[in-house]
Amino acid sequence: MTLVQELASFTVDRSFKDLSGSAKDALKIRVLDSLGCAIGALAGEPVRFLRAHVEDFGGSDRSTLIGGGRTAPDRAALYNAALVRYLDFNDSYLAKGETCHPSDNLGAILAAAEYTDGSGEELLTALAVAYQVQCRLSDVAPVRKKGFDHTTQMAYGVAAGVAKALRLDERQTANAIAISGTAHNALRVTRTGSLSHWKGLAAPNTGFGGTHAAFLAMRGITGPPEVFEGNKGFMDSIAGRFDIDWSKEDLERVTRTIIKKYNAEIHSQSSIEGLLELRVTEGFEAKDVETIDVDIFDVAYDIIGGGEEGSKVDVRTKEEADHSLNYMLAVALLDGTVMPAQYEAKRIVRADVQDLLRRIRIRPRPEFSSRFPEEMPMRLRVRLANGRVVEAEKRDYEGFTTRPMGWEGAARKFHGLASRFAAGPLRERLVDTIARLDRVKVTDLTALLSKVGKGQGKGRR
Repeated sequence: MTLVQELASFTVDRSFKDLSGSAKDALKIRVLDSLGCAIGALAGEPVRFLRAHVEDFGGSDRSTLIGGGRTAPDRAALYNAALVRYLDFNDSYLAKGETCHPSDNLGAILAAAEYTDGSGEELLTALAVAYQVQCRLSDVAPVRKKGFDHTTQMAYGVAAGVAKALRLDERQTANAIAISGTAHNALRVTRTGSLSHWKGLAAPNTGFGGTHAAFLAMRGITGPPEVFEGNKGFMDSIAGRFDIDWSKEDLERVTRTIIKKYNAEIHSQSSIEGLLELRVTEGFEAKDVETIDVDIFDVAYDIIGGGEEGSKVDVRTKEEADHSLNYMLAVALLDGTVMPAQYEAKRIVRADVQDLLRRIRIRPRPEFSSRFPEEMPMRLRVRLANGRVVEAEKRDYEGFTTRPMGWEGAARKFHGLASRFAAGPLRERLVDTIARLDRVKVTDLTALLSKVGKGQGKGRR
């Protein structure tokens, strides 16, 4: 068997009964978290552009759009995944050489499961497959240092998950994964230098392509059977040699993903929490601060601290702001939190945050780098205008694997994000449906998702 055939066998053979209780709970929490992010993103600028695009092109009404309307499954996958991703508030997985957002797969799998009139059990199982595949490939075959985006591994995971939701056989599943993996090797320039809307749309585009690939395979289209190990395949051209035995893989990797406490890039979470805690314990405000020095692990420095992916002090857009540790720390200190409101255009360009972010210095520390990804270590040193220096050090945050966010925390986050677009009773029905997702049909969930945004919300509970 080729590697893609082994992966297809894994995908087809796994079932809901293979999930532990912890994995089932984790999946439901991440569906709740992801859909809160999606509902909260309905007014996003690129989301509105994408909605116009989907409506203009039309398509068979087989899958629901969050916020109302129906379209073809691949376009629903694109739009709904864009909603999950736009705020950059969805979950993450930390591997030593790669960080990804496995909930990026939800939009595609939701569309496919609705297409088959599937059960909530089937949706959760397919989602678990996608999580496992993307996360494990991130472990063994990181590509960021080679100039490719983390959506490269997602191409395999989302195709496997959609194939599972469509109930494809092993041959069809192998072809779906092979087509998607061959076709979607995205460049890391998406997240370096001056950032564009594509930062939030690269993963939805991969979901769109992976869904399309699975439907092509369902019709009988074949893909390269040696996509992984073949001549000029994934290993030869991009990742290098790696080993993974899919017959020994479980569906538990979801339990090692982490949820964001703040609406900020994942590697910033412990720093933001640490600064806000220090502000309270030491009793200072932003106006009292002269400089802030941050010692942090190398991955955070490279991606959001001004390292190999470019300077982070020239911040003009939402996409640049949520990938600048300088901006996120500055706005956290000024506003006391980092939520979607902190990325409004008028907030980003204000003089207070633009001045403060330039007085924040980020440095990588080898001793912190060696502790990542098991920890998210950082040290803050704040010099106040009166000459006093205060410090804080952290190794994790609320939402990390060592301090996981439970159902109640995820529900609070969901209500906070969704309140603008869904009144209290609808939000409560959504929370209850997701809690019982293994006992309902997918259409029970999508029927509720079609109602959000109509008349908009009436405030929080």
